[in-house]
Amino acid sequence: MKPAIHPLTRERWRDFQKLFGAKGACAGCWCMFWRLPGKAWNANKGEGNRQAMRKLARNGQPPGLLAYVGDQPAGWCAVGPRLDFVRLANSRVLKPVDDQPVWSVTCFFVTKEFRRQGLTVALLQAAAKFARENGARILEGYPTETRKEQPAVFVYTGLASAFRRAGFKEVARRSATRPIFRRRLPAARR
Repeated sequence: MKPAIHPLTRERWRDFQKLFGAKGACAGCWCMFWRLPGKAWNANKGEGNRQAMRKLARNGQPPGLLAYVGDQPAGWCAVGPRLDFVRLANSRVLKPVDDQPVWSVTCFFVTKEFRRQGLTVALLQAAAKFARENGARILEGYPTETRKEQPAVFVYTGLASAFRRAGFKEVARRSATRPIFRRRLPAARR
């Protein structure tokens, strides 16, 4: 079944909460890890991060995309301008490749029952379309490159193989396991 993928807006907040569950996907993150400096993220763990994401979903640019299988929320990816993800600015491994403005896909969460079914690739395709429609010309991601299977909690940035299948190309690698991938986006039709 092909997933339906929609931006996270106030109307879809309950579905996002259902998908992330009581623990906020992992350790009270609520997909705020890349959006907040370390101290703020730790201080907000749990309810504070949930409220911060809720505010993003209610105001302005949707902070990511929700995937549905039937009427069930099944997956998520965070996508937006790189500047929205403050932790990227301080990363030696994920520092900017060049001075071109880019959008970033930073996180994924797929429920256990829908993993290994291509949902991450579908989310990446939808993220490229969403970014392009919002004026982005380059979409960037920071997946994990691993030779052995990892628990899902360790591959929340996605797997390099999924990025390759979605048409992304590796553009930098400052760590054996953390490449930077990009996909160039054609100008949106007006």
